[in-house]
Amino acid sequence: MEKNQIVELEITDLSYEAMGVAHYEGLTVFVNNALPGETVKAKILKVKKRFAFAKIEKILKESPDRINVKLNQWVQTGLASLAHIKYDKQLEFKRNQVVNLLKKAHLDGVKVNETLPSPEQTGYRNKAQVPVREVNGQLEIGFFRRHSHDLVPLTNFFTTDPEIDRVLVATRDILRKYEVPAYDEIHHKGEVRYLDVRRSKANGKLMVILVCLHKDFPQLPKVAAEISQIPEISSVILNYNPKKTNVILGRNDYVVLGEDHLIDKIGDVEFRISPKSFFQINSLQTPRLYDLAIKKADLKANDVVVDAYSGIGTIGLSVAKHVKAVRGMETIREAVEDANANAKLNGIENAQYVTGKAEDVMPRWASEGLKTDVIFVDPPRKGLTPEFINAAAATKPKRIVYISCNPATQIRDLQLLQEKGYHFDEISPVDMFPQTPHVESVTVLERTEE
Repeated sequence: MEKNQIVELEITDLSYEAMGVAHYEGLTVFVNNALPGETVKAKILKVKKRFAFAKIEKILKESPDRINVKLNQWVQTGLASLAHIKYDKQLEFKRNQVVNLLKKAHLDGVKVNETLPSPEQTGYRNKAQVPVREVNGQLEIGFFRRHSHDLVPLTNFFTTDPEIDRVLVATRDILRKYEVPAYDEIHHKGEVRYLDVRRSKANGKLMVILVCLHKDFPQLPKVAAEISQIPEISSVILNYNPKKTNVILGRNDYVVLGEDHLIDKIGDVEFRISPKSFFQINSLQTPRLYDLAIKKADLKANDVVVDAYSGIGTIGLSVAKHVKAVRGMETIREAVEDANANAKLNGIENAQYVTGKAEDVMPRWASEGLKTDVIFVDPPRKGLTPEFINAAAATKPKRIVYISCNPATQIRDLQLLQEKGYHFDEISPVDMFPQTPHVESVTVLERTEE
C-alpha cells in the first residue's frame, strides 16, 4: 500500500474516534467519515507499519445509518465528527465504547445501561472557544481541520447555542472593522488568539472573552464598547496569554466592560461562573446527569460527602440539601472562591470548599481523621491518581460515585478501587456531547470490607 493509492474498502467497524475501520492486505485502514456496512473507494493519506489512514473518494454502498450533512466542515474539523450518523446509532456507539473497554479489562459481567440521550442534539453547548486566524488576508473564526492547525472558517458551529454563534460572528465583524490583527502562531505575533463566549441558559446573558497575545491593544476600548452593544452581552473580558503554547487561556483576566461573572442554574441551584471556571457544557443534560448520580448515591440525611475535583461546586451544592455536610476541593483558586460564593448565594450553610489538588487534600483529610460516607469524583480525562485512591479508601466511605468524561481511565481506576475493597456491578453512559465521540459515564462503588 502506498500514499495516494486508490483502494476499494469494506467498512466493518468504528474506531473510538468514530473513524471507519477496514482491512486491506493485512493492514488496518482508518477511513474518515466512513460507516460500518459501507463499501467505499478511498485515497490512502498515510501508511504506517500496521495501519493506514484514508479519506473517502466515493461511497459505493451507503449505510442506512448515514445522514447526509449539508455542512461537511463539521465532520472534517472534528467539531461534530458523528454528525453524519443517526442519533440512535450515536448512542449505541457510545455504549459500545464502554462495553468494549470492560471486555478488555476482563469485566464482562458488569452491566452497561443504555446511553442516556441528550434533550438537545444540536445547539446544546453553553460555551464556545474558537480560534481566530488570518485566512486569505482576512481575520476569520472557525475550527481547525482534524489533526492540523489549518483553520476552516465557520459561522455556524452546529453544537453551540445559536445565540453564541450570533455573538461570535458579530465579534468577528467588529474585529475586522477595527483591523485588529489575528494571531499568527508560526511567528508568534498578531493579537486575538481565540474568542471564548459563554451563555447562561437561565437568563440569556453572554460573556465575551478575547484571548489575546498582549494585555492591551490600541483598538481595545472601541472594540469592547461595540461588543457591549450586542444584545444580552453582560461582560467583555480580556484574557492575557503571551506564551507560545496550545493552551487556550492564559492565567490573567482583565474585565474591560461589565460584570466579572455570569449567573446560571443547575436545577434549582444558582451558580456564579468566572471566566476560567469549569461549568458543564450541556445545560439541559447536566441536571439529568446529576439526578442520576444522586439517585445512585442513595444519600442519607446524616451523610458527610466529599466533592472532589469540585470546580465551582456544581455537584456538591446540588447534593447539599440531601446530606449533613459537604466538603470539596479544587485546584483553581477562582473556582473555589466561586464555589464558596455559590454556597452563600443559595443560602447553603453545610458546604465548604478549599483550594488544592485532590491527591494532596484527600490524604491530609484522611490523616486528620475525616470519616466520609460518600465521595463524589468527577476528575479530568486523566482520571484519579493512586495517591487520591489510597487516601479516599482510607476514609472508608460507604460509597464512591464516579462520574467520568473518559471511560478508559475510569475503568482503570475502578479496578484499583476494587483492590481497596470496593465493588461495582453497572455503569450508565450519558450523552453530554451529541455529534461527538465523547461519552460520560456514571457508576457507584460500594464498600464490601470493613
